[in-house]
Amino acid sequence: MIPYLGVFTMLFLCRGKLCVAALVGFAMLSFFTRFAVAQDKSAAVAEPAFVIPDTDDELPGAGPMRRAPWFRNVWQARRSTFAKNAEKEQNAVVFLGDSITQGWTDNFRGDFSDFKTANRGISGDTTRGMLWRLDEDVLSLDPSAVVMLMGTNDLEEGAEPETIVGNIELILKALKEQDSEMPIIWCNVFPSSEKKSRPADKIKKLNQLVGELVKGDKQITVLDTWTLFADENGDAKLEEFPDLLHPNGAGYDKWHAAIRPLFATLGFADTKTDDFKFESDARNLFNGTDLAGWCYHKTPEDQRKRMENARKNRPNAPTSPIIDEDIAFDGKKVSSDGRYAAINGRLVVTTPPEGRKIQQLWTTESFDDDFVLKLEFRATPNADSGVFIRGKQLQCRDYLLAGPYTELTQYKPQDWNELVIRVQGDTAHCTCNGEVLEAEFKVPESGPIGLEGDRGQIEYRRIRILPLQ
Repeated sequence: MIPYLGVFTMLFLCRGKLCVAALVGFAMLSFFTRFAVAQDKSAAVAEPAFVIPDTDDELPGAGPMRRAPWFRNVWQARRSTFAKNAEKEQNAVVFLGDSITQGWTDNFRGDFSDFKTANRGISGDTTRGMLWRLDEDVLSLDPSAVVMLMGTNDLEEGAEPETIVGNIELILKALKEQDSEMPIIWCNVFPSSEKKSRPADKIKKLNQLVGELVKGDKQITVLDTWTLFADENGDAKLEEFPDLLHPNGAGYDKWHAAIRPLFATLGFADTKTDDFKFESDARNLFNGTDLAGWCYHKTPEDQRKRMENARKNRPNAPTSPIIDEDIAFDGKKVSSDGRYAAINGRLVVTTPPEGRKIQQLWTTESFDDDFVLKLEFRATPNADSGVFIRGKQLQCRDYLLAGPYTELTQYKPQDWNELVIRVQGDTAHCTCNGEVLEAEFKVPESGPIGLEGDRGQIEYRRIRILPLQ
């Protein structure tokens, strides 16, 4: 009302042409004053950025979406930070998850300093929340790869594994629509505890369903981080998860060691060529550059029949491809099916999209003299492989998880380990980092050296033959 009273006062006091100018000026001042006040009020009541919808009506997916005040504050703060960092994090390897991902810190403690990363973890978030924010927080970065760990908070909120997997499927669909070639790493949901409303049977069911969902998808690599951390009851260990939910420093160290070999295979890490100096009397069986000297052998007829019968009688049995003719890989960096690859000095047996795929790669040369075979290997959690000496398989695995040599004290999980196999006549003496695996391992008198793939990823390097001293 005050501006209008001022107008009448001006009309009463003014008696000439000058009063018209004064009146116009006063009216304009009144208008802009009211406009500024209105703008201030509007700003005061405007909703902050990154608000969680009050109802589920607007949300894609299904299941719980958290809305507690503490979570709204964390959600807004984290997503505001994401937006500020978006430009400099373009084309990063993006980690999408909840508090376990957030807890690795935004620079991942320097664990991945050799390539660009972006942490898109929000404490307390569910898969439905991640689906809602996927476009702005992840896809807008045009990521070079995405690492997923999610679902544990959904379980605490009472969601069933089937509901959670439905949201994960939508997230995967959006990622693949964005880029059909972009690598995606799925980390199996970590173990927790019934005390945290995350019982082992629910987590195992969730991981099983995701495995079935992505089976056969070459764009997605599954990392077995459940077996990596679970105790004998399928729960988290206090020494790695003090609150039975969040990993401590030792837990993050194990996660980093587990995932780094996958980044090496994808070309993000360990990109320098191996500069190992071989012994003067060594014969190098792998040149580090390509698969020269290695091949697939034609599947013998009796083995072919056994495999065909197994497929009929056991449809869920591990895949084992039938090879119709010998295939040599001289000059090739990758085998014809992509299972074996020469990458920066490493002969990599890649993770099979099928979950398990039993397949052997052989030297084109056979060996009948006495010799010492030396090589190093690195295995992802629970990976299963094998080294064939003249056609006889010695188990080469992530020993402490996959066996059979679970009592080794010198084995280094997810790190490089040395096998030394001394062959004399029809007997081999086999050690890993100096510990005996087999003291008298019977082998044929002649045959090639071979490597097997089954589950997980195994890398080999420095594969060489030396004369027996």
